[in-house]
Parts: sequence; C-alpha cells; structure tokens
Amino acid sequence: MKSFFLRCVLLWATLQRSCMQISVPATVLNCCEGDILVLLDSSGSVANYEFSRLLLFVAELLGPFSLGRGHVRVALLQVGTEPHLEFSLDVHSSQESLQKALRSVAQLQGDTNTEAALRVTRRLLTKTEDNVPKILLWLTDGVQPGDVDEPMSELKALGVSVLVVSTVHGNFQVLQRVVTPPLESHLYSVDIDNIDIITEDLREAIIKIIRAERLRVVHLTSHSAVLQWRPVLSADSGYYELWYSSIRKANPEIRRTLSGDSSNVELTNLQPETTYTASLHPETNLGLFNTLSVNFTTLPDVLSPAVISLSDSGPRQIRVSWGPLQPTRVQRYTVEYGTIPSGRVHTVTLHSQKNSTLLTGLEPNTQYLVTVSALHVDGKERAMSVRACTQEAALPALADLQLAPGERQEVEELYVAWKAYQEGLKGYWVTWETENFHSSSSKPPISTIYLPPTSRSTRLTHPAPNSRVCVSPIYSSGRGDGICCTAKTHTDSSQWD
Repeated sequence: MKSFFLRCVLLWATLQRSCMQISVPATVLNCCEGDILVLLDSSGSVANYEFSRLLLFVAELLGPFSLGRGHVRVALLQVGTEPHLEFSLDVHSSQESLQKALRSVAQLQGDTNTEAALRVTRRLLTKTEDNVPKILLWLTDGVQPGDVDEPMSELKALGVSVLVVSTVHGNFQVLQRVVTPPLESHLYSVDIDNIDIITEDLREAIIKIIRAERLRVVHLTSHSAVLQWRPVLSADSGYYELWYSSIRKANPEIRRTLSGDSSNVELTNLQPETTYTASLHPETNLGLFNTLSVNFTTLPDVLSPAVISLSDSGPRQIRVSWGPLQPTRVQRYTVEYGTIPSGRVHTVTLHSQKNSTLLTGLEPNTQYLVTVSALHVDGKERAMSVRACTQEAALPALADLQLAPGERQEVEELYVAWKAYQEGLKGYWVTWETENFHSSSSKPPISTIYLPPTSRSTRLTHPAPNSRVCVSPIYSSGRGDGICCTAKTHTDSSQWD
C-alpha cells in the first residue's frame, strides 16, 4: 500500500489565517550547517490559498535555524512557466530578514515547468561549498510534475538530498522515485489544511542531514591548537571526553573531560612540526552521538624576534616593533642602537610583554643600526638587526628676514623681505613700531598688517627709530612662531641699516 511509503494526513478541519506571522524562537538551533533550496510550486494548478499555506509552512519549518555562512543558508526558487529565483543562498543571514522575505513572495501562476527549475537548482547547489550538506526541499501539488526523474537522479548523484512534500494530488510513483531514502521521513503527502502536523518530523529529518558533526582546528601555532565543534549537549545533559596524542607511538595519549556546555578547547605544550590526532565524544543519556575526529600538524617553531618593523620616523625619533610576542617563552628584550659606522651604542631593556619602543634623541638625516635581542627562558638568545634612517630636520616656516631703507626719499619707509619654506600657509602677519607722533606713552605704538600667502616682501611707512619688525606665519589653526629683526638708524634718521 502507498501508506507504507507515504505519510498521508487527511483531516477535514480547516485552519483559516488571514496573514502569515511567524514567532521566531528566542533561541535558534545552532546545531547545523548546510544549504537548503526550497523548490516551491507556484504554477496555476496551485490555489492561492494553498500557495499561502505552503509559504507559512516554510516559515515555520525553517524558523528555529541559525542562518548565514557557517550555519544554514536558504534559497527559494519558484516553479512556473519560467523558474523565478526569489532569493539565493547568501541573501539572508537572520530570521528577521528571511521571514520578511517569505511574507512578500507573490505567486507566479502559469505552467508547471519543473524541468527548467531543476536546471537552475543544479547550478545553485553545485557552485556552493562542497564540504557542507545540501538539501532540495520540493513543495508541490504533484500535478503534471514533468520528466523529473533524470535531473533528480543527477542531483542525488552529486550528493544532494531530495525531500518532498505533496499536497495529496500528486503522482506518487514519480515522487517515490525521486526522493532520497528513507521514504518514511523524506516523503510526505498531506492535506494543505493540516500541513502543520508534519513540521516537526520534517525538521528532524533535515537536522539529521545537516547536523554539523565535525571537529575543526580554528587556530594553530607551533606549540598550541584550538579545536572547535558545534555543541550537542548542555551543562546539565552530559559532558565531553577528549583524547589527543601525536602520531609517534612513543608519546602517551592525553585525556581530558570537558563540560557539556563547551564548544572549544585549547591544546597547549605541543611539539612544533608534529602531527597530532584528536577525538571528541559526547557522553550523555540523551542518545548516541558520533565520535568526532581531526588530524593536524603544528607549525614550525618560531623564536622571537622573527620580524622587525619601523614606523613613526621623524628627524629625531623612530619606533621599532618586533614579533611574535612570546611572553611565556621570553624573559626580556634588549634593543641596541647606534649610528653607522661607529657611533655610540645605546641600550634599552624591555619586559617580555613589550614588542615595541620609541627611540628618541636621534640625529636628523642619520643612519642607525638597530638590534633587537630576546633572552628566552631556556637560556637561548636570539637577535635580529635592521638599518633605520631618520628624516631630515624640518625647515622653519620663515627664514632670512631682511630690512632695508625704502626707495622713496620723501617718506620714511622701510623695506621688509623674507623667505618661506612651508606650503599651505594662509598668509602672514606683520607688526612694527611706528613713530610716536601724538601718543603720550613713552613706548612707540604698534602697527599691524595682514598679507596674502603669496607675499614675500612689503614696505612699512613711518617706522620708529630702532623699530622692531616681526613677520609671523598664519595657519588655518592660528598664528605660528615668527621671526623678528630690529632696524637701526644713523644720527640722520632718514638713513637705515
């Protein structure tokens, strides 16, 4: 009988829902990793009510899963006269995004061209990562499914698991042939009004396929390794037994017990360039779980310092950094530096947790030899040297301020000129002392003038005897340090030096 192969649920109750609203569980399933492509019959043979109930079913079925790369990726492909990809595998990384997309799906109508949709399905599922499980979930009324035997067989040959939900109108012989065994958990025929009854069973079937049962190495050094796995237990439901050892038979196997809520562990005190094997087994009364295993080879031994870099270079400073930082293997670091070829050598001693220092008080435009050495806890010492050059001393913004008598004899005039070495100045501020014609103060009054950045000279009128003249650079942030000069006069005040 067909009931041996199919789960047929035929009930008369009708569940009316005006809109699709899904409540996502507070804690989603973090158990699984794989790709699920939902192939949804959107042709005219599917009633609008039936189509909306199928979308609601998909939303409830996938609601508990964690989504995104490293978890579960979901795509939706509609079957019509021409296939329509509603969204691809990498689009939705959260349940909120997926549920919103499912609520906005519109039915295509038209013919049931399943063969064309399966060609798109193969392209989508075969270009994904090969090491994750892949599922094709076909939701159909089964009316005229077309010649799907060959494309479905090709998908299964590529490792795709085919699961089918039919709304009882279907061609059961065809559906039985295309489904991946076992039929009793991968093929369902159900009345659309009672499709919710199969949600948990189908979800469990999906979890069995995409449950991520693997032990991975997520970080590796010459002396350590971090192993990670997807938790299948909790703190109250059991514990994990971990064994690891090198493949050299002379080395003993190490055993550790880990709490049930663990999902990673760091293995330390390993030997460099050595292959290890590790096994993890969940111990619980909840059921039988597979033992997870992984092999890995530690990296070659690296003694600090293995690399030195230079930064923050200036006329009188250079920052020296080195690595790798090995505070548990190094007692202290020593930095020695001196000018080339035979300058005085300076020494800086640093704690083992330091991997950089700023060398100051250096000479501008000078080449230095910098040596970083590490004293390791085993008494070994390793050193590494680099050449470092300081930058040239920065020129002042202004220089070479010159004063000279003006050319007009009828007016007391002073000619002022300077040189500028920095670009980006906003202008110049010139101040000088003028003759005290009407002031009661014993000090001569001060006059000021602002000049544009292209200026390099100006003429000042009525300067005071022995007038002090100052020119200051103007930056966007304000006035900078200027230079000053005093204009001395002869007995005849019309003659200037």
